[in-house]
Amino acid sequence: MTRAAKNEQASIDRLLANLQSVVTDAEALLKATSQQAGEKVQEARAKAEESLTAAREHLSEVQEGTLQQARELFTESEEYVRKNPWQAVGIAAGAGVLIGLLLSLSRR
Repeated sequence: MTRAAKNEQASIDRLLANLQSVVTDAEALLKATSQQAGEKVQEARAKAEESLTAAREHLSEVQEGTLQQARELFTESEEYVRKNPWQAVGIAAGAGVLIGLLLSLSRR
């Protein structure tokens, strides 16, 4: 995965987390105002509930799409390792050495 793709995925993850937080907060607000009376309050609650339902559905769709992309990436990487086992071992060893060097430098 390229750096741009990783940055994009990180942005999507932050957006999903923020949207989930907004949905949770809105649900709490609706519960807190459930005893409030009045036509305007009821209309506002109805609109908020519709928006929450739509947001939950959209969030669910986006999460499913992200899961599907992760599954596809896993399958592709698994195929690559099966076709090129020695290259995969070399890449893993190189990554291990790099991580080891970084850890040893951070301890100093």
